[in-house]
Amino acid sequence: MIKKGIILAGGKGTRMSPITKAVNKQLLPIYDKPLIFYPLSILMLANIKDILIIVNKGQLNQYRKILPNGKNLGIKLSFLEQDKPRGLPDAFVIGEKFIGKDNVAMILGDNFFYGQNLTSKLLNNTKLKKGAKIVLHKVQKPELFGVAKINKNNKILSIKEKPKKYLSDLAITGLYFFDNNVVKFAKKLKPSKRGEVEIVDLLNFYKSKNQLFADIIGRGGAWLDTGSIEDFYKTSAFVSAIENRQGFKIACLEEIAFNNKWISKKDLKEAIKFYGNCNYSKYLAKPM
Repeated sequence: MIKKGIILAGGKGTRMSPITKAVNKQLLPIYDKPLIFYPLSILMLANIKDILIIVNKGQLNQYRKILPNGKNLGIKLSFLEQDKPRGLPDAFVIGEKFIGKDNVAMILGDNFFYGQNLTSKLLNNTKLKKGAKIVLHKVQKPELFGVAKINKNNKILSIKEKPKKYLSDLAITGLYFFDNNVVKFAKKLKPSKRGEVEIVDLLNFYKSKNQLFADIIGRGGAWLDTGSIEDFYKTSAFVSAIENRQGFKIACLEEIAFNNKWISKKDLKEAIKFYGNCNYSKYLAKPM
């Protein structure tokens, strides 16, 4: 059972400069909430309450203004700084002490997931005992993504980063579930030509041991990457359309915590006071 999670919220966000010169990308708004709320909500929906957020060096205080320590959400939040980008698997080296002897999930800080059956999928994936599981999503232009080919049992047959020749239309998203060997495997990785360790190489360690499996976000589910200004606008428009049509909020952390019985109505009132007079507070004031 996976009870720990990591959010990798580092990176320079160069494609969104000059905005990201002053503010970390994961603190920029997706509609009415900072981006970091969305990956955090995914881990919370997976019933993961012990969470490490890895941020750029010098940006820790920015996060603590909006996410102090997790007590207001009934969870435990820890923070560590990454002095420079070294690749996604570096998160497991940085977080070695946090992970300890446990299995762990990781989500990238700029990934957005949505879907009616998402919570049940997440809870099922946290049952992982051995090996690794990655989350895949069908895309129209697989040549722009890392992709995976699977068999009928969702076992990974091959992985390729941005293949020039068609391999599969199933893109590898930024949500992963690993057993405790991930720390050992991550330490063995050598930097690629671009000077960073690669997630594909880490996944291939598991594939070589026949321990790499996939879960697929099917029709009706959504995975959006927020790597550029255009992606931010598209994702914000998606969230706005859903929330204003259906009347509920995506990634409302306090609502998730309250529904999971991690916090009380008194805690909701404290959250309303903290956020002030805004639509988010008005939503929290509604009966849940």
